[in-house]
Amino acid sequence: MSEKITSQMAIEMEDKYGAHNYHPLPVVLSKGEGVFLWDAEGKRYYDFLSAYSAVNQGHCHPKIIKALVDQAKTLTLTSRAFYNDCLGPYEKYVTSYFGYDKVLPMNTGAEAVETAIKICRKWAYDVKGTPANEAKIIVCGGNFHGRTITIISMSTDPDARGGFGPYTPGFIVIPYNDIPALEKALQDPTVAGFLVEPIQGEAGVYVPEEGFLRKAYDLCKAKNVLFIADEVQTGIARTGKLLACDHEGVRPDMLILGKAISGGVFPVSVVLADDPIMMVIKPGQHGSTFGGNPIAAKVAIAALEVIKEEKLAERAEKLGKIFRDELKKIKSDMIELIRGKGLLNAIVIKPKNGKEAWDVCLKMAELGLLAKPTHQHIIRFAPPLVITEEQLYDAIEIIRKAILSFG
Repeated sequence: MSEKITSQMAIEMEDKYGAHNYHPLPVVLSKGEGVFLWDAEGKRYYDFLSAYSAVNQGHCHPKIIKALVDQAKTLTLTSRAFYNDCLGPYEKYVTSYFGYDKVLPMNTGAEAVETAIKICRKWAYDVKGTPANEAKIIVCGGNFHGRTITIISMSTDPDARGGFGPYTPGFIVIPYNDIPALEKALQDPTVAGFLVEPIQGEAGVYVPEEGFLRKAYDLCKAKNVLFIADEVQTGIARTGKLLACDHEGVRPDMLILGKAISGGVFPVSVVLADDPIMMVIKPGQHGSTFGGNPIAAKVAIAALEVIKEEKLAERAEKLGKIFRDELKKIKSDMIELIRGKGLLNAIVIKPKNGKEAWDVCLKMAELGLLAKPTHQHIIRFAPPLVITEEQLYDAIEIIRKAILSFG
């Protein structure tokens, strides 16, 4: 019988044998169910990160796990060299669910962003008539679209970008939430697309001014530029609507989804678009061995059914208001700002007596709640959307105690 792995052993092994490309909280997780996680020693925690909003449906949701297990026993992978009996039904389901003509299936959020960039550039040359190799895509400062070389080429984060050049050309960076800057950038006739997060999650849940998305979309339409929404983190009911763009009635020309489209059970991502955009991609021009595999197809259908059946968007909307209202009642000069939409929220922390966001997260973990700082001074809170009102109030009390413990 193999030796039971303690938390300390797991941390030491990761440190010795794994690349040091993450700085995790010192908690070793071994089990998850619903809104809860348990560590290797059996201590229970509220999960207030949801694997960066991948686990919106809760950990190990029975319906999603059943879809995974049933399909895993039957057929796992064929590649796209052949048809399989799961992909077509999934493509029909997901295009109908979000209201697009076509879907291109991939595995990870970053892959889906890369896919959208390729489609946008191809569309520019084949449809818009942009001169070869001149297509540009406008992006926003503070963005987080992934960590591939092309994606970090448009990043303004020194940690993500520094030391990885030469960088991929073809991007114009403007400030986020800045309509005049977008208007100016759109004057360049070689601009093919505007790639934007409706809410910048990694930047610290930066919610733009009301009307920003609608104005940006209208400006893009006027210039025959594709409006591309990266909803990998904000999509699938997280912000109180199925998509964050729905808050302003914006239908992106291209929609990028990942994370919760599988309920955190399997790597699944998609790019959705209508025929005049998607059909510029021809056989051999893009693909993935695992993209659109049978397990992914079955898992994603189950995960999306759970969102509708359990009315998780409505729940996120209602509980998000309660969460922000209750956090605002905490009297502490460590709290500089509270912001968010639905159940994607953040506290901007003002350091006190040398204690920062990281210290608050360590204290919360000690008290039984897991969250993680982003950009040193911001704590993001994103519990699974299946959380009950009673559980939410219990978790708020832990957050309150942790912050007030610093005086």
